[in-house]
Amino acid sequence: MQAEPKKSLVGQEYEVEIGPVAHGGHCVARTDEGQVLFVRHTLPGERVIARVTEGEEDSRFLRADAVTVLDPSKDRVEAPCPYAGPGRCGGCDWQHAKPGAQRRLKGEVLTEQLQRLAGLTPEEAGWDGTVMPADGDKLPPGEVPAWRTRVQYVVDDQGRAGLRRHRSHEVEPVDHCLIAAEGVSELGVERRDWPGMDTVEAIAATGSQDRQVILTPRPGARLPLVELDRPVSVMRVDEKDGGVHRVHGRPFVRERADDRTYRVGSGGFWQVHPKAADTLVTAVMQGLMPRKGETALDLYCGVGLFAGALADRVGETGAVLGIESGKRAVEDARHNLAGFDRVRIEQGKVESVLPRTGITEADLIVLDPPRAGAGRATVTHLTALGARRIAYVACDPAALSRDLGYFRGGGYRVRTLRAFDLFPMTHHLECVAILERAGKGA
Repeated sequence: MQAEPKKSLVGQEYEVEIGPVAHGGHCVARTDEGQVLFVRHTLPGERVIARVTEGEEDSRFLRADAVTVLDPSKDRVEAPCPYAGPGRCGGCDWQHAKPGAQRRLKGEVLTEQLQRLAGLTPEEAGWDGTVMPADGDKLPPGEVPAWRTRVQYVVDDQGRAGLRRHRSHEVEPVDHCLIAAEGVSELGVERRDWPGMDTVEAIAATGSQDRQVILTPRPGARLPLVELDRPVSVMRVDEKDGGVHRVHGRPFVRERADDRTYRVGSGGFWQVHPKAADTLVTAVMQGLMPRKGETALDLYCGVGLFAGALADRVGETGAVLGIESGKRAVEDARHNLAGFDRVRIEQGKVESVLPRTGITEADLIVLDPPRAGAGRATVTHLTALGARRIAYVACDPAALSRDLGYFRGGGYRVRTLRAFDLFPMTHHLECVAILERAGKGA
């Protein structure tokens, strides 16, 4: 006997009282029947009409948008971006919240994740509960910082550039993205058509005038003649192997941080906020307090940002090993750090390469893993190395909290935790946790 199809609740509206913020850019509410709603475009304490966007009658939870605000929060502002709101662009989560409120909400999420996944209170994590704004981002309500130096536009069937709607492949065409950095906006990607393209990524380097676009054509499409509002190098993504190939101009951009210039190849990772790299290097080095002659590991090292900072500080008698899985990033890291005789960069996944190195101890460790975190096995290996201090750089509070729990089980405690709002208007934040062996000082 065939089961009856589940009844979709998409489009159903509920009048609800909004509860606390949850990880992911939404708040929690409940229907009169007790079903959980994750509601976007709202704030804690508001009363709203929530329209279901995903979910069925017996779903564990429903996703919804606040389509009418009946009782607004004092932290609410009118969204400055004309493309923000229910059913529109999914790039920003908190356009409707004052800047200070955004940071408080992110702090509440971090507090909840630390408690639930690591069993740590803010005090036990050495965190004062504040999320620090990036320098220059202390703007009044209703203004938006233009910070994003790398923007990937999606192209619709008419060749118009836009951004994806929330949890959708549908494209929201835009004339201008408010959070795009000036160097991205001045390229004018949104002001021309991109026939046959799937995506157009625009990059504006920090500390140099390098500008680049990376084109991903649809199968069988020819590349358009790229004429933008200023000089730019052009790359393309190969539809067969996914590799990034040069069309014209430099195949990299030059980024500046910690008084050094770093080459970053097309598609390579670099922090998207112009002040992020310096902010994070400062936090990591202040926390680790490297000493001349120490040995250090930089895991998930990218193009060598932290490895370079460590090498500067441990000096000629010290040594640094970086591990990175991306082939192009490893090439860039070796180029960027060629001036340091005692820096070595290995390619491969950390969990595979680190055991093969034969390293049994290290003084300092930096890890900046991808959003999923490092994981139990890698953390267990790291705790066995007996490092004096470990710096964990994290872009996801849930993954950070899980891994801090593993470190705790391996005999390490969190000495300090700092949180930075390097992604204004979104639900994302960046954290730097400094760990040391329990019962040990510096």
